[in-house]
Amino acid sequence: MERPLVAVVGPTGSGKSSLSLALAASLDGEIVNCDSLQVYRWFNIGTAKLSESERLGVPHHLIDVLNPEEVFTAGEYARRAAAVIKGISARGKLPIVAGGTGFYLKALLDGLSPAPQRDEALRRRLSRRSPEFLHRLLRRWDPEAAGRIHFNDRNKLVRALEVCLLARRPVSDVQRQKRQPLEGFRVLQIGLDPPRAELRNVIDTRVQEMFASGLVEEVRGILARGCTGEEKPFEAIGYRQALGVVRGTLSVAEAIESAQIETRQYAKRQMTWFRREKDVRWLAGFGSRPETRQTGVRLVHDWEKHFTPNT
Repeated sequence: MERPLVAVVGPTGSGKSSLSLALAASLDGEIVNCDSLQVYRWFNIGTAKLSESERLGVPHHLIDVLNPEEVFTAGEYARRAAAVIKGISARGKLPIVAGGTGFYLKALLDGLSPAPQRDEALRRRLSRRSPEFLHRLLRRWDPEAAGRIHFNDRNKLVRALEVCLLARRPVSDVQRQKRQPLEGFRVLQIGLDPPRAELRNVIDTRVQEMFASGLVEEVRGILARGCTGEEKPFEAIGYRQALGVVRGTLSVAEAIESAQIETRQYAKRQMTWFRREKDVRWLAGFGSRPETRQTGVRLVHDWEKHFTPNT
């Protein structure tokens, strides 16, 4: 029997958390995080992680489940999220997946092709090279994959080359192998598409507020717990710049400007990703605005009304 599953997607700053809370409150739902940074403990301000009080009593899953030094792959996310979703549904609640990490959502819904496991020694060697070098190398191994991956996206470049080198064939060929999609659910994807100029302003203001709210101090506190600054979450936009302030390589003003520019670029890449996905129902507004939340709730209400479980 198929059961309902809702996913809320969109660029950073578009109000996914607000819309998800509204849906959960109106439709007796629970929220499953789909943000690759919110899974880490202590990284709160720069990830816009909701506090316990801001969650309004709605259960949230897959938040604060890892320490910074732990490795977390899309495959591991898919396994954990699938188990959580099945548990939510078994309790008679509506699972609502919310977040902007499109690759995690795709891994969950569509499954991942069988690929070689991580090779940490190889990854370290690749990570020492510049993104430009990695992109040139990937173009030689797999022009198709190189055309899909941004030349500055070091993490995806490293993984693509890792697969190419270990499998001894293009990563694109590996990715075309049979996948195991999530079974037993019918999915409604809701996308937030606010006006670009307004989103730019929201992003710029949000970055300023993160630094004003103590992002640099948060980074100092994480380092005081024994972290080195080399852990994966420190590669994220905002944390990388705040770490630069702590280490004296950036002023606060420089860090804010850099984080604003990179966050706007990231939001654009997110929209490009989600626009390629099929069957996303787009809402032209911010999820934080009442009219968008009302439209989203009506959309899911109507969808559930006509939802006929298949057996």
